Amino acid sequence: MQHCGTQTIETKRLILRPFTMDDSISMYENWASDSEVTKYLTWPHHETPDITKSILQDWIHQYDRKDFYQWAIVDKENSEPIGSISVVEYNNDTDMAEIGYCIGRPWWHMGITSEALHAIIQFLFEYVQVNRIQAIHDVHNTNSGRVMAKCGMQYEGTLRQYARNNTGLCDVCLYAILKHEYK
Repeated sequence: MQHCGTQTIETKRLILRPFTMDDSISMYENWASDSEVTKYLTWPHHETPDITKSILQDWIHQYDRKDFYQWAIVDKENSEPIGSISVVEYNNDTDMAEIGYCIGRPWWHMGITSEALHAIIQFLFEYVQVNRIQAIHDVHNTNSGRVMAKCGMQYEGTLRQYARNNTGLCDVCLYAILKHEYK
């Protein structure tokens, strides 16, 4: 892989860019404090804005690393972050990257997450030179699976009691796309 760090990416409706401390209020209010958004995630909703600020400070500190990928999903219409998308895990030996994402409820079912995921898949294949991109979702979060399928990822199976999220121990669906399948 040819790590190049979090780069700004523009799509039709979105700007995917590194977070700044100025994003803390938007992040907290738009998705991080919403327990419905984090229901199937591995981190709890933020109970205070200070939690959001602390996480942003950590991410911003890591942006100097070429192998750190964490984007704010910014809606061009309102110029504020409405979600996040990141590489949550990678394997340099197999050239694999795993993606995770979340978006605020007001932006659900609008194709925004699919647009962001598609852009990140393109970036990872074309610039980072990964061979495999994968993502998982709780079996009960079928909308997330639809996002993955819409972006060309193939369902590979269900991993039983594979993860723990805010609902407890859970089964997850695994989706992936290989570089030669990407068009």
